[in-house]
Amino acid sequence: MADKQVFFDYINEGYKTKGDAIDLGAAMLDGETITNALVRIPLKTMNRHGLIAGATGTGKTKTLQILAENLSEKGVPVLLMDMKGDLSGIAKPSPGHAKIDERHEKIGFPFNPKQFPVEILTISEQEGVRMRATVSEFGPVLLSRILDLSPAQSGVTSVIFKYCDDNKLPLLDLKDFKKMLQYATEEGKKEMEREYGRMSPASTGSILRKIIEVEQQGGDLFFGEKSFETDDLLRVDKNGMGYINILRLTDIQDRPKLFSTFMLSLLAEIYATFPEQGDSDRPELVIFIDEAHLIFKQASDALLDQIEGIVKLIRSKGVGLYFVTQNPTDVPDAVLSQLGLKVQHALRAFTAKDRKAIKLTAENYPISDYYNTDEVLTSLGIGEALVSALNEKGIPTPLAATMLRAPMSRMDVLEDKELADLIKESKLVKKYDETIDRESAYELLNKKIETAEQEDAKEKAKKERDAATKSSSSRSRKSASSSTSSTIFKTLMSPTVIRSVLGILGKMMK
Repeated sequence: MADKQVFFDYINEGYKTKGDAIDLGAAMLDGETITNALVRIPLKTMNRHGLIAGATGTGKTKTLQILAENLSEKGVPVLLMDMKGDLSGIAKPSPGHAKIDERHEKIGFPFNPKQFPVEILTISEQEGVRMRATVSEFGPVLLSRILDLSPAQSGVTSVIFKYCDDNKLPLLDLKDFKKMLQYATEEGKKEMEREYGRMSPASTGSILRKIIEVEQQGGDLFFGEKSFETDDLLRVDKNGMGYINILRLTDIQDRPKLFSTFMLSLLAEIYATFPEQGDSDRPELVIFIDEAHLIFKQASDALLDQIEGIVKLIRSKGVGLYFVTQNPTDVPDAVLSQLGLKVQHALRAFTAKDRKAIKLTAENYPISDYYNTDEVLTSLGIGEALVSALNEKGIPTPLAATMLRAPMSRMDVLEDKELADLIKESKLVKKYDETIDRESAYELLNKKIETAEQEDAKEKAKKERDAATKSSSSRSRKSASSSTSSTIFKTLMSPTVIRSVLGILGKMMK
């Protein structure tokens, strides 16, 4: 058995910080919590990304809640992806409990219930601040990667965006893009081929089918105006606490295409609009992605490359990304290698495959003189986790089995009336609630097609009139000729002429 005092000094030295830090809990040794051996996460390293993993029911969501609360308390805004609908309670203080007080006594600091400023967001039909983006804001490259288009199809998409830019046709929602695909292969085919080259109907047909797939998953609600401004994620309240923005996603768990589309577009927009921050003392924004496997589950290689690139680069904008999932293997290795903080809750070994996964997971953590990692992973209790972080110099901290603190806010959902009142008080709901459907590519192309059809109809009518006039003139000439011939014939055949001719003939015969 290890010496507790040596272990205490080891943890305190390893997690020592000079600046602001988040107190996550106290380290454990041989199943016992070592009071005041605090596991502290430097605030300045919270933009180095992280992972919260563990089996169902081990406390992942509560860990997410703890980190979000502490960031908010220190003035850092947070965005939470709420897949299960159990995070809205952050808006109300915890009612407290004797077991919570007992836990905090073991950790070494008191429990203080607190509520936090919360904004409820939505990308579906649920109530909340509606988040939208236009097709134009995606651009041809990102849209092609999201739709997993081939090089030929990506080329067609680029041509469509170029045509819309050249002809001032705004691409706002999916019906705009679908109309452009139709126009490129039908009414505007000759015009576009003349300017940009031939586009295969097979390519446009394939793109259209993929657009319809996104549309069927609810993309028609997400694409459009008014576009959400990412600066609205950075608000702090009058007390200097960062807003915790909770994106409700309970109704899109079975629509991973929409979720990955939204996430990638949001991260791309944040990267494009946030200024470079460099190595600052605090992050600008921290994003927690619950059920993170949904992003990677159906992602193409191109999409994974895009996500990996953003994870590497967005840190310089002061943004931290935290993936919450059951098993670290749910996250691609290229992304996993970029994560500075790892909070690993218990894993269950029910099968040989589970045991193999646990051994692989244990290899992701620093070697420790105090823990047999793969054994600890299966013996952790609820609200306990293995923690590995980065200190203020970016050096990995000692591995620590940790008794986690309890959330300061309520650990269950808001009641319907509480949620309705929260949404009703929101200033952002009023800002983004209105759906704007201004004149865009769909309407302008319809007008263009209608004008072309009217001109064609006029031209056709003119040709028909000209043909009718020509035919009438021809009939008049024929009628006049026929009338003259008839007059001459009647004159020649008149009795007077006949008698005269016969009289002359009679005289000649005499």
